Amino acid sequence: MIAMQYNFALPADYDMAIIDRRIREKGPLLDNLPGLKFKAYLTARKGDAVTESRQNFYSPFYVWQQEEGLSDFVCGPGFLALSENFGRPQINTWIAWHADTSKDIRSTKFATREVIGIDAATSLAELRANETEAAAQAISDGEALASVVAFEPTHWTLVRFRLLAEPSKDAARSGLQTYNVGHLSLPGVA
Repeated sequence: MIAMQYNFALPADYDMAIIDRRIREKGPLLDNLPGLKFKAYLTARKGDAVTESRQNFYSPFYVWQQEEGLSDFVCGPGFLALSENFGRPQINTWIAWHADTSKDIRSTKFATREVIGIDAATSLAELRANETEAAAQAISDGEALASVVAFEPTHWTLVRFRLLAEPSKDAARSGLQTYNVGHLSLPGVA
């Protein structure tokens, strides 16, 4: 599996209702997209008490079953339309170590994403085992409705992504971005 996210930082005075409308109109179009496990349509608003964001963001997060689904999407008409409206974004991708969802995933309202540098001295095998266990535990404890941990070996980063029913109590923690979830496309979730 592959995790993917692109991020549009929008001006402080941007009318985020435009993004909300886009999510309502376009979100259901991916509800049955082959190769997609899930897509979370994420926003954060500057000054929002829940996300505690310093900027306005539109930052969808995807988990793909295989790379072909990602490739087909990025080369397809939906991504072309997005790029024509907002510019072609840099796409961050990570190889998934663990990506699981709970049976209550449809109750999702919030998300968190944390990107952490992986030190060269870190044992990747130990990191993978520890992070995979923590991601699985987040689901079994009921802390998260979806839990993803993945890495990328170009810049050596790790991403921890969680879908939540309630806002994170750590929203202001350095390095943690909290989002509102406008829509979930769940074609790969039973």
